[in-house]
Order: sequence, then structure tokens, then C-alpha cells
Amino acid sequence: MVMQVRTHAIRMAHENIDKTIKAADAILSQFDIARRAEATILRGPHEDLESYLEAVDLLKGIVRFFSSNKNFKSSEGVLNHVNNILSKSALKIEEEFKQLMSTYSKPIEPDRLFDCLPKPPRAPKADHEADGGHSTHSEHPSKGLETGICRTPTLIPPRILPLLHDIAQQLVQAGNQQSCYRIYRDSRGSALEVSLRKLGVEKLSKDDVQRMQWEALEAKIGNWTQFMRIAVKLLLAGERRICDQVFDGINFNKDQCFAELAGSGVMTLLSFGDAVAKSKRSPEKLFVLLDMYEVMHELQPEVEVIFEGRFCSEMREAALGLTRRLAQTAQETFADFEEAVEKDTSKTVVQDGTVHPLTSYVINYVKFLFDYQSTLKILFQEFETGSETESQLAVVTMKIMQALQNNLDGKSKQYKDPALTYIFLMNNIHYMVRSVRRSEAKDILGDDWIQRHRRVVQQNANQYKRVAWAKILQTLSVQGAGSTGSSPADLSSSGVSRAMIKERSVM
Repeated sequence: MVMQVRTHAIRMAHENIDKTIKAADAILSQFDIARRAEATILRGPHEDLESYLEAVDLLKGIVRFFSSNKNFKSSEGVLNHVNNILSKSALKIEEEFKQLMSTYSKPIEPDRLFDCLPKPPRAPKADHEADGGHSTHSEHPSKGLETGICRTPTLIPPRILPLLHDIAQQLVQAGNQQSCYRIYRDSRGSALEVSLRKLGVEKLSKDDVQRMQWEALEAKIGNWTQFMRIAVKLLLAGERRICDQVFDGINFNKDQCFAELAGSGVMTLLSFGDAVAKSKRSPEKLFVLLDMYEVMHELQPEVEVIFEGRFCSEMREAALGLTRRLAQTAQETFADFEEAVEKDTSKTVVQDGTVHPLTSYVINYVKFLFDYQSTLKILFQEFETGSETESQLAVVTMKIMQALQNNLDGKSKQYKDPALTYIFLMNNIHYMVRSVRRSEAKDILGDDWIQRHRRVVQQNANQYKRVAWAKILQTLSVQGAGSTGSSPADLSSSGVSRAMIKERSVM
């Protein structure tokens, strides 16, 4: 019995010794880890950032070990020492984060951005002005760009992104979330703003836009459509992507950070579009309004993705609001143009009754409209009218053509000679019919419209013949009165020559 007790006591002693040795080994191991980690921390993160971050993680492990084993005599002293090292490491990590963000947050040069856009196909020279008349608008600039694939520029080298992620994670875990937030927002926000400024984006008010000469404004709008594509498809999409990558899996308000770094540049771009949409309407602005609307509608799906979440809601709603406002202004400009055509009071009189400049201008205008068929169909869908979009386009076009015809009826009355009145109407309406038959307007206006207006041309031709023959008969009657008693058979000897009849018939 005594032997059993002794044996049990010896076994328990050995077990206690083993536990003590294991505990001592564990403690010594922690001290060894702390010593090596501290040496790495003292060297700083610049030489080998990955090793530095690993050392920080090791020190955090030591803190966890001694926090759960506070019965060790040296626990409190070790914890104080290690926490002191971690505090210093956090400052160095913050400096390293700032340095990396500064080094790799450079603006993108415009040439690089333009190279990332798809190249539009070369279009044959438009024949819209082949028949003469006023110029309305340069060729549709955005065709082909909306269907091409953009090459995303490298905003931050891919090898740097994991390092930024690891540093951000350490900063947030150390309680330095605000510093991390501020450094990232300021660095990337500055790079974005400078990139946009180098591109040519400038802040212009409604008054600035209103004071601009049309040629200068048209050029700025053309640039703006390019800037919007570059900003959304390349810069903002890129910024959103790297923000998501750097803060992936980290308890960090990345949506708010992105919203703040992007806000200024986005609102500058949208404010210009808003100023144009709210500026004084004029017929020549319709096509640039359609260009702007087309771009905004094209970018809408990307805007929804890039500016998701409540912190980006202001920018998202501002973009959607601009799209609607451009559609509204374009529709109102249609109505303005129709009214302007009908009320045109230009005093230009075409002496020989040929095609009037207003007719050429309006027909060219309508031809340009059909370059935007797909855009117009989408635009009409913005306003629920219950009718097919194609029929709406037909209605708009018919109204413009009818307004032109009404104006031509008024202008025809400026001629004192009735024959020229009918020649003028015949030539101008024939020009309208011929132009429609040779363009896409034929499919929209239809054969009925063409046949109806052909009949109008024929009616004016018949009226011209009637008036012309009345002149001839009047001439014959005058000559016959001078040859009293002569029979019709004697007219050829009365001195009334064919040349005289022809000359008088066109007087």
C-alpha cells in the first residue's frame, strides 16, 4: 500500500515537472519569437514590408499568449513591453501606408486614357449637305464607341495592392481606422482630380455656358461626352475596383471613402451637363443634347454599379436626374424647332422659284435626326405616352415637314407672278419628296406620305400649266384683237410669231 502511494506521488511529480518544462519551453519560445520580431520591427517596414507585417502578427500572438496565461510572474512585464513595440510599429506602418499611397497615386496622362478607349470606325463622308443649304451639326461623334471594349488603365500596380490591403488591415486592427481612411481618400482623390484636370475637365456655371459662343460651346460639349466615358468607364470604375480590393474583408467603410474621393470630380462633370440642359434652347443644340443624352444613357448601368450604396446615392441620383433632364430638354427643343420653322420670317426671295434655303436647312436637319434613330427611340421611352416609339418619331418628323410646308405656302405668296408661285411650291415640295425617298425618313414617314405629297407637286404643276396657258391665250387674244376680222387660220400671217408667244408667256 505504501509502495502504491509512493509510486503515485512520483508519477504526479514527474507529470508536474513535465508540465513545468513544457510551460517553460513555451515561455522561452515566446521570448525567442518576441526577440526576433522586435529586431524586425526596429529595422522598420521599408526594407522588407512583408516580413515586418509578419513580425507584427507574431507580436500580437505573444500578446494573446500572455493575456491567457497571466499566472506567469513575467506576464505583465512582457505584455507591457510587447504592446509598447506594437504601438511604435503602428506609427511606422501608418507612415509606410502614406508613403506607398503617395508613390502609387499619380495622375494618368490624357494620352494613356484616350488609348484605352475603343477606336470609332471610319465613317464615309456624309452627304447631308450635298444639296446645299445650312450646316446643322458635325458628324455623330459617338457612333461605335458605345459598343467597343475599353482597356482599363493600371491605377496602382497589381503587386502593390496586396501590400496595401495588409497594411490597411493592420491599421484598422490597431484602431487607426481614421488615419487609414484619411490617407487613402486624400491620395486617391487628389490623383483622380488631377487626372480629370489634365484631361480638360473644368468647372463651368450655367452663366458661363450661357455666355459662350455656339462654336466654343459645341466643342466643349463634344469633349464632355468623351470625358464622361473616360471618367466612368476608366477612372471611376478603376477607383472603385482598387478601393474594393484594398479594403476587402476589412471592417472599414469603403463605400463612404470612395464616395468622398470621387465626389468632387463627378459633380464637376455632371454640373456642366446640367448647365447645358438648363441653358437657353435653340435648334442647333438638339444634336448635342442627343449626344449627351446618348452618353448618359449608355453609362447608366455602369453608374448603378460604381455608385451603389447609400453613400454614393447623391451621385447616382444626380446622374439619373441629368439623363432625364437632357431627354426633357431635347423633347422641348423638338417643339421649339417645329414652331421656329412654321414662323420663319426670313425675307429671302428665290427669284427663279427654285429651292429655298429654309427647305434645304430643314431637310438636312431631319436627315441628321435619323442618324439618331436608336437614341430617339430610347429618349421617347423616357416619357410614357402609350404609343410606339417609332410612331412618335414619325409624328415629330411629320409635324416638322408640315410646319415647313405651311411656311412655304406663305413664302409663295411673295411672288407677284402666279406662275412663279406654283413653280416655287412645286420645286420645294418635290425637293422634300425626293430627299425623303433617298433617306431613312422613307421608312418612318411611309409611302402614303410620299404619294400624298407627289400629288401636291402634280397639283402645283397643273396650276402652273393653267396659269402659263392663260398667258398664252391672253397674248393670242391681244394679237387677234389687232387683226379685226381675221380668222384663226390667218393668225400665222398676223405677225404673231412663236417666239413672241414664248417671250410673253414667261413675263
